[in-house]
Amino acid sequence: MTTATGRWAILLAGLVLAACARTPSQVDADSAEALRRGIVTVGGDEHSHYNLNWTPPVATLDGTSVADALRQAGRQLQRDRLYQDAGSTLPLVFAVLRIDPANAAALELRQRAIHRLIARGDAAIRDNAGDWPGAAAEAHQVAAVLRVANANDPDVQRYLGRLDASDGLDALLLLGERDLAEGRWGEIGVGARTDFGEVLRNRPGDVRAIIGLRRTRDAMIARAQVAANAHDYANVVTWMHHAQAADGDPRVIAAAWRRFERQRVQQVQSMYVDARIRLQDPSQRGAIDAARALLLEMRRVAVTDDGSVADLARRIDLATHYGQFAPGQQFSEALRAGGAAPLLRVVPIGSFMMGADPHEPGPSKAESPAHRVTFVRGFALGETEVRVDDYARFVVATGYRTRAERRGNSIVYDERSGNFARRSGVSWRDDYTGRPARGDLPVLHLDVRDAEAYIDWLRTQTGRAYHLPTEAEFEYALRAGGAGKFPWGDGAPPPGAGNLTGALDVSPSGHRWANAFRGYGDGYWGPAPVARDAANAFGLHDLAGNVSEWVADCWHQGYRRAPADGAAWFNPGCRSRVVRGGSWAGAPDQVRSSWRVAQAGDITNARTGFRVARDL
Repeated sequence: MTTATGRWAILLAGLVLAACARTPSQVDADSAEALRRGIVTVGGDEHSHYNLNWTPPVATLDGTSVADALRQAGRQLQRDRLYQDAGSTLPLVFAVLRIDPANAAALELRQRAIHRLIARGDAAIRDNAGDWPGAAAEAHQVAAVLRVANANDPDVQRYLGRLDASDGLDALLLLGERDLAEGRWGEIGVGARTDFGEVLRNRPGDVRAIIGLRRTRDAMIARAQVAANAHDYANVVTWMHHAQAADGDPRVIAAAWRRFERQRVQQVQSMYVDARIRLQDPSQRGAIDAARALLLEMRRVAVTDDGSVADLARRIDLATHYGQFAPGQQFSEALRAGGAAPLLRVVPIGSFMMGADPHEPGPSKAESPAHRVTFVRGFALGETEVRVDDYARFVVATGYRTRAERRGNSIVYDERSGNFARRSGVSWRDDYTGRPARGDLPVLHLDVRDAEAYIDWLRTQTGRAYHLPTEAEFEYALRAGGAGKFPWGDGAPPPGAGNLTGALDVSPSGHRWANAFRGYGDGYWGPAPVARDAANAFGLHDLAGNVSEWVADCWHQGYRRAPADGAAWFNPGCRSRVVRGGSWAGAPDQVRSSWRVAQAGDITNARTGFRVARDL
């Protein structure tokens, strides 16, 4: 295959050889396209359109001697009037040579005129490279005169060759301008860039070629702009490299790079803002998918160290798993009736083994088999059990009457006997002994439907998906990433582990627990105010002790076929429900992380309360 440079060299050489024999009418009309295929002729529309025929004005010597005519011709030579009219140098010389073809003085004057014309023509060729108006016409007019003056003169032949080479370069300029206009820019192979570049290689400083390369560069930068608008920065780089190869003006190239980089940053930021707007309500249909699509496009456009890409990826991950929240976030929601719902904490997603370790001593068959439960969606759990004040707000707003109120009694702790006994007139307003309760104590004496009624009210008041915790949610939150026998591990409870049955605890009348954690005391006999003890790793209080808690599941004797996604295992109409978590009056064995017990759904007593959960 002929290279572009080699092809132009063949073209120029061919033009020189053909200079004297060719006229515009002899040029093949399709030769411009042939040139692109490596053939040396240029098309008629690119070739010189100047007429190389000159008819000398006829000078006569009537009444004038040859000597006088030659003197007149010499004076005109000094005035640089060489051919314009009958009184110019060459017409007078031609008149003398018609009379005396061997006249030495006439031949010498003709040669001097030829040299003067060649100098003028060469100047015109140089001016033509500078795109001076009329320069090309002047060079061709000189050629026409020289062909008549002495076409066989070696100096004339060389001048005609130089002019033909210049014509070839002018043809390349025309071809380059057409290639530029028609989008053949030479980014790969031949085109405007190679056309103008070849002209400059042979005619350095050619103004039209320099301008042509700049226009080619600008066209390539414009193509890079189209790619940038389409977020196609791989092609921006490609086209900018082509533009730099066409005309590497560092100021223009650097300015274009800066402009594209600003646009790139703006596009990434615009997509980032759009995605953030979508994520303002992740529950809206298609919101997260739209944000993911924007993230994918941001990754395609952004530079690798753009922090907004990583930030959006994090936010999408959070929205996917936690909606508008973040793991560990604490929040509470306003109620239409006034006040606020219980304080919630967002529980992180994760996986854990639910149930008792097969090698753990003491568990019942109901705690087996251990099975993996995975939460792919976060949830929120009440930081504490529901307080008396919380439940009072519900009763005031709705007039709701609990089962204990309707039945007229509940089970309380009898200090005199040290046992639990049924007592009349006890309700949610009372503490574990049946006396009026403080507002910051966990609410007691509620059956599971009383708890569910409160949660239904929260749903109505907030428009959010509150529910009783599922049994899996409770154990996952209780363990908080641990895998020990107890929430704190396998040994004795550390100080502040919770309101548990400790051997150091003493009732108001001096009772002690017969089955208790040795060496442990928390200072309370009966439930303690919520959140008195430190929170666990998930930021939750009192899951291990204080009061046991209702959960959403129906009782099943073991975990075979239990849900693996953390959902409630519920059978409509079931009478026995699950209670989880140790209490102030529970044996140490009941504080184990896997401990669970069945309790009739209509039981009310001084050891069972509840907390709320919420979908995100």
